[in-house]
Amino acid sequence: MLLHLLAALAAVVLLGRVLGRVFRVIHQPPVIGEVVAGIVLGPSLLGHFWPAAYAFILPPSVAPSLGLLSQLGVVLYMFLVGVELDTDMFRGRIRSTATIALTSIAVPFALGVWLAARLYAEFAPNTVKYTHFALFVGVAMSITAFPVLARILTDRGMSTTPLGRLSLTCAAIDDVTAWCLLAFVVGIVQSSDGREWLPAVLTVVFIVFMFVAVRPLVVALVNRSTDRQGEQTAIAIALVGALLSALATEAIGVHAIFGAFLLGAVIPHDSRLAAVLRERVEYPVTILLLPAFFAFAGMRTEIGLLASAHAWLMCAAIIVVATGGKFGAGMLAARAVGHEWRQAAGLGILMNTRGLMELIVLNVGLDLGIISPALFTMMVLMALVTTMATTPLLAAVQRSHSTRVRAAIGVR
Repeated sequence: MLLHLLAALAAVVLLGRVLGRVFRVIHQPPVIGEVVAGIVLGPSLLGHFWPAAYAFILPPSVAPSLGLLSQLGVVLYMFLVGVELDTDMFRGRIRSTATIALTSIAVPFALGVWLAARLYAEFAPNTVKYTHFALFVGVAMSITAFPVLARILTDRGMSTTPLGRLSLTCAAIDDVTAWCLLAFVVGIVQSSDGREWLPAVLTVVFIVFMFVAVRPLVVALVNRSTDRQGEQTAIAIALVGALLSALATEAIGVHAIFGAFLLGAVIPHDSRLAAVLRERVEYPVTILLLPAFFAFAGMRTEIGLLASAHAWLMCAAIIVVATGGKFGAGMLAARAVGHEWRQAAGLGILMNTRGLMELIVLNVGLDLGIISPALFTMMVLMALVTTMATTPLLAAVQRSHSTRVRAAIGVR
């Protein structure tokens, strides 16, 4: 089993780096290449065209070990996402962005619940309740990938522009809201009858505890010695804290990733500790542990399950509803609060970025038995399509604006 696990990690890391470079050349986020690498090594491609190689790299027996390793990678990745979250960006802009952010959550959520009614009979597991299924699909439609969005804006030199700052603030609010909704849904699914309210209440108590009691301790830790020994101790304490926080939310019943994200969020974004964590922890997590998640997700993505024209039609419907909900709601809300059409359209395009965060949510749903493997595959494809569409659509909007500006100057 160790042989297969090492072979799977080596294959997905190498292929992910190669495809990441290929996708970067065509102006796509490298994470798309890493996700595609997991799918290529899974049953959809390698398993279909070269079964012997697939049986060696990703046999069914390696799935439990790969699953545990991928869970650890996702927990630490969500911790780093929390560390990168700059809560100061909410100050001074919350009134101007709250309408856009909440609209771009509420509308996709409502459309997801509406779509779930059409998907439930055919694509929901037999044992899942409709309310659980509908709530989860609504949350899955509401995701915006804050980390991927931040990297797209950085690559295009837009992170400090008004549109970049607005979209990052809205995406941050969306992510925090979506993770709270996911925690609520998971708590409902995992709670016993008559106690659905308990995980939600415990989650609120835990959030208050983290910001009222834990954050001052974190600030004190940040102010400790900054020599090498002190940094190592601070990193160890932060990682243990992330694991304990993840353990607490797992015990509450809202999934470990929420606790890890919350611990990262209470660490001051601009502190020395945050910089050290990004410098020392990010590479091992993103280069080695996250590929285990991509490989595990690839094993679960079976494009062969979409064997009929009807299945592909439903997949297209999911993509259209997901895009209409995020892009349409973000654009119209931005326009309603006074932004001009070009900026509003750019914001809607950026808010439609889903990326890796969507895959994390989908794997939670599949683990809990809320969605079927076929629907999981459809929504993975939706995440890829909506993320890949961001850069070319944004470039098209910017080119159109530049053309109009040059034309106006020429007329004058």
